[in-house]
Amino acid sequence: MNGDAARDALVAQLDVLGVPYELFPCDPALADTAAFCEAYGFSPEDAANTIVVASRTERPQYVACVTLAPYRLDVNRTIRQRLGVRRVSFAPAEETAALTGMTLGGVTVFGLPPDLPVWVDSRVMARDRIVLGGGSRSWKVIASPTILRALPGVEVVEGLATEPRVD
Repeated sequence: MNGDAARDALVAQLDVLGVPYELFPCDPALADTAAFCEAYGFSPEDAANTIVVASRTERPQYVACVTLAPYRLDVNRTIRQRLGVRRVSFAPAEETAALTGMTLGGVTVFGLPPDLPVWVDSRVMARDRIVLGGGSRSWKVIASPTILRALPGVEVVEGLATEPRVD
């Protein structure tokens, strides 16, 4: 999908939600969170990353998780327990792309397969605004976290992520 088609598809997905948003163009080379925040002056505390997690079972279960950049998804406890499995891990880039049609650095909750659960760490909902991927490495979406509640099937989860490590 070319840049204009990707942008048009994103706008179509966002407009039906009825929540104000802003599209922010991004140099694809700067789409990864740390580089994006530094280059464009955004706080990592406002960067809401969408990460696909997979159970390591014969028939993998997938879930898209949204957490703020400084926090770490609690895959070893919260996510594993919620999925009811013994082992989970971040889905590899190839699996994420096959499942979502999106590449890392641009994965977003907008346009995911309808049967893919979306879990949002409760801290995300406490922000005034969040910056989400735009489905490609060329776009970000800036909005109130209420945009996530407008999506079908989104579940806000207390303790989905843990405090950042202090080095």
